[in-house]
Amino acid sequence: MGGGCRARAPALPPRALRLLLAPALLLCAARSAGTATANPCCAYPCQHQGVCVSVGLGGYECDCTRTGYTGPNCTTPELWTWLRTLLKPSPAFYHFILTHFQGLWDIINATFVRDMLMRLVLIARANLIPSPPTFNSAYGYVSWEAYANVSYYTRVLPPVPDGCPTPMGTRGRKQLPDAQLLAERFLLRHKFEADPQGTNLMFAFFAQHFTHQFFKTSGKMGRGFTKALGHGVDLGHLYGDNLQRQHQLRLFRDGKLKFQVVDGEMYPPTVADAPVHMVYPPALPKEQQMAMGQEVFGLLPGLCLYSTLWLREHNRVCDILKQEHPTWDDEQLFQTARLILIGETIKIVIEDYVQHLSGYFLSLKFDPELLFGEQFQYRNRIAVEFNQLYHWHGLMPDSFIIQGEEYSYEQFLYNTSMLTDYGVEALVESFSRQIAGRIGGGQTINANVLNVAVGVIQESRQLRLQPFNEYRKRFGMKPYASFQELTGEEEKAAELEELYGDIDALEFYVGLLLEKPHPNSIFGESMVEIGAPFSLKGLLGNPICSPEYWKPSTFGGATGFEIVKTASLKKLVCLNVKKCPYVSFRVPDTAEVLSPSLSSFSLSSSSPSLLL
Repeated sequence: MGGGCRARAPALPPRALRLLLAPALLLCAARSAGTATANPCCAYPCQHQGVCVSVGLGGYECDCTRTGYTGPNCTTPELWTWLRTLLKPSPAFYHFILTHFQGLWDIINATFVRDMLMRLVLIARANLIPSPPTFNSAYGYVSWEAYANVSYYTRVLPPVPDGCPTPMGTRGRKQLPDAQLLAERFLLRHKFEADPQGTNLMFAFFAQHFTHQFFKTSGKMGRGFTKALGHGVDLGHLYGDNLQRQHQLRLFRDGKLKFQVVDGEMYPPTVADAPVHMVYPPALPKEQQMAMGQEVFGLLPGLCLYSTLWLREHNRVCDILKQEHPTWDDEQLFQTARLILIGETIKIVIEDYVQHLSGYFLSLKFDPELLFGEQFQYRNRIAVEFNQLYHWHGLMPDSFIIQGEEYSYEQFLYNTSMLTDYGVEALVESFSRQIAGRIGGGQTINANVLNVAVGVIQESRQLRLQPFNEYRKRFGMKPYASFQELTGEEEKAAELEELYGDIDALEFYVGLLLEKPHPNSIFGESMVEIGAPFSLKGLLGNPICSPEYWKPSTFGGATGFEIVKTASLKKLVCLNVKKCPYVSFRVPDTAEVLSPSLSSFSLSSSSPSLLL
């Protein structure tokens, strides 16, 4: 129960002392002011994933069940918890080991130890995500509605309680800094900084294309709602997120999707042939308006490129299935091809996409059977925090280079004819060779997409996300003690201190982008430690990874199963073009790296922004 005004302070370090006394001090302040008692949970007194429950008119209790801790604030470790914590290395240590000693990792990757380590990684990461879900934007406590209503994004941490003394709880200023000011001062790019990991635009556009199947915020219902009811990898961005849209995109012959042929090559159909709702400027000619599963994918040639590749792959797989199963009807061919493409997607994401992003020398492996002996729930819910975290605008360059020709944002947006004019091979080659920008460290976002970052900050306030340090604690990291420790820069730290007043009042998204990156990495520790559990839980929680689904018959037999198990980014491209180009998520080591620095354009306010 929360303490009274005369509670004596134990001999503890200042930060721990402040943590323990915050609810009592908050209560005392409210009483002395003669106001209604503030919610003591505003001070986040419960540690180590303990759940704070307000009791009476000014008290609270911490539910420490299965946290490994006891005491009023869940701060007293049980014996095994104490030993495990004492011996457990920090996330920074793990990252260092996994990104160094390549020779040792080459040996490990060739042995059974790789499977053991991969299983440990999957279990450790997935266990950080609550399953079934616990909270959403309407319910900061466990409820049936939060569990059953899949129209909501779920949440890992409940919202900041109502009626707190400050917007972030009890710490910091009584008013948060202006979102536009924050973005312009700390996020706006002044000079392009290439990602030291060599990430390219092929990766950047894959990130956009992949994530927009499950990040579909429903603004009409509210910022905490999603239109993507599948909550995971269902390829709704290819097939449509509802049955009507799917039927408009299907050919209803041999399981295939509709397409058009340009210069002997397959591309998505026009909206005239597949009358789905798409977002295009009114002035764009109808013959240039391609119909795709996601209504906004016409915005960028990179998104049209991936839609084309997956369209070709789906129809290619249908041809294979038709040959093996000549008696199957259109529906079974379509449904089985979809399952195969879902499997291919997860394989590519884990072994190509996440592998590159992590920088690990441990070779990541997509093998659902690694978890068959473990307790694991094959269901996923997309969280608000994952959606916020994944706005990686820093990847976008200052201009785009296609076969030596430089294009501004103004020339690039809604330029669907670029895909058909250049062809798939040329765009893949160009995007694979153009380096992307760094995400973390601040001042990494091009002016053309800065408005999206402003929107993310504003959304986080509408959804009342808890402070950045609360999320670090929730995902097993030590909270930052100062802005200096966060950024590694004195001047920036001083400005943030002035604006926020306290490191414990720093906002989630702002903290992720301003955190100093790992050495030679694309972003910092928190993005990795918070993002990876969401990603791996979502991927391995897919139904096709369950023992009931993960078998040859699900995929039409051994041939379809082999397509899934051998999928890669290179195969996705090279099996669907006439001449295989250079394709990778990393720029080539020996090629000239293109990092153009064209003067920034200002897009009209009516231009939508889907740039990550």
